[in-house]
Amino acid sequence: MLEKINDKSAVRFILVLSAAIVGFLIWFIYGRQASGHSEHDFILSLPAVNASLNGMSAFFVLLGLFFIRRRRIRAHISCMILATTSSALFLICYLLYHYFHGDTKFPGQGWIRPAYFFILITHIVTSIVVVPMIFTTLFFAASKRFERHRRIARWTYPVWLYVSVTGILVYWILKSYVGAG
Repeated sequence: MLEKINDKSAVRFILVLSAAIVGFLIWFIYGRQASGHSEHDFILSLPAVNASLNGMSAFFVLLGLFFIRRRRIRAHISCMILATTSSALFLICYLLYHYFHGDTKFPGQGWIRPAYFFILITHIVTSIVVVPMIFTTLFFAASKRFERHRRIARWTYPVWLYVSVTGILVYWILKSYVGAG
């Protein structure tokens, strides 16, 4: 079925879908008030859950790369499905946290402040960029256009890995200064 969709139509759809998702996320996180019910243990544990899901995503992306380089296709597919699933679960938990808690302000001062904001800003920018990259990479794999899949995957995996690792760094820095999670 996916094999019948031409590349331009698929990429156009992926870009529109990605823009809609990113637009929704920006509105959801920055354009509305949190519900204010953030004192429940479940909500307070979500930053640690999110960091763990980012760690799982990074692990599965690296393991998927390891397997594909050894031509273990089934293992690669399994790892990439797990990386995608852990990233999707991260997004759900991230939305839950922001729905109830809202933004966490960073109180750190000195050298850590610009370092933190550099990591945070590059994390946010690359997380926006990686959305259509992941969708496109998955589309080309699912539609059996493996040469195109390989070409974009070479760009997708380091960006996906950067987003996952910097997500963990943001968590640890915030935890050190705010005590989150």
